[in-house]
Amino acid sequence: MKQLILSCLVAVICSACAAQDDGYKEPGPASQAYHAYRAYSAVPPYGLQRVRQLIKAKTVRREIPDSDDAGTDSLPEKLYQTLSLREKFTYNAIYGESFSQNCDGFFPVADEEKKIFGNIPDVMGDQYWSSRQIGFFKDNKDSVIALMTESIGRTKRVGVNYKHIIFEINATSMIPFLLQTYNLQKRDHDILTLLMLLMKKNDYAPFSTSASYRKLYGSGHDYDAALNYNAANEALIIQRATDFYTSLAH
Repeated sequence: MKQLILSCLVAVICSACAAQDDGYKEPGPASQAYHAYRAYSAVPPYGLQRVRQLIKAKTVRREIPDSDDAGTDSLPEKLYQTLSLREKFTYNAIYGESFSQNCDGFFPVADEEKKIFGNIPDVMGDQYWSSRQIGFFKDNKDSVIALMTESIGRTKRVGVNYKHIIFEINATSMIPFLLQTYNLQKRDHDILTLLMLLMKKNDYAPFSTSASYRKLYGSGHDYDAALNYNAANEALIIQRATDFYTSLAH
């Protein structure tokens, strides 16, 4: 584990040095502020105190055999089943049971606030949802959508965890609500990213055959690939997402 962490640090340092040689631009205050804004994760209120206490005291760590950097850290099944549906939603939304040490990082980039990225930031760093948790989101899709809608309606924000859930359960029915939320401030460009990911997931031809798609997801694309944030790109994504939603049988 120590060796892996050391290797990650070396890779990050070397990557930064190489970037400087290639004309690396230091993220300014606006970029760093927007980076922090993008990292916002929603915290549902349903049974929150109990859920946090259980996470702190009752989760059990199990590592994958022959590996010291991957496994699960989860509530025992019997205890998990004592949670109400709303409490399970809170637990699953804020806590990833699966862990895997890796070198991926979510770092600020220059002019971050001027970009529409092709992908959403990691939700929990080295953690992600287990198959049990993703199964909960999918098996209770209608209830999960209702709880997220209620939560987003209160905060006027779509947390990065909610964005991942919406993508995981393919919640295309939320597109009008996502557009409505985006239009309140037009600051969270990752909502536009989510709309593109939903179109990609559903192989929506007007998007999957577009120049935007090729730049973000085409052969040889970079995970951090992005479109420029401007009125034209914003309007195009919104129009395509609206047309995509209209084409579906809801």
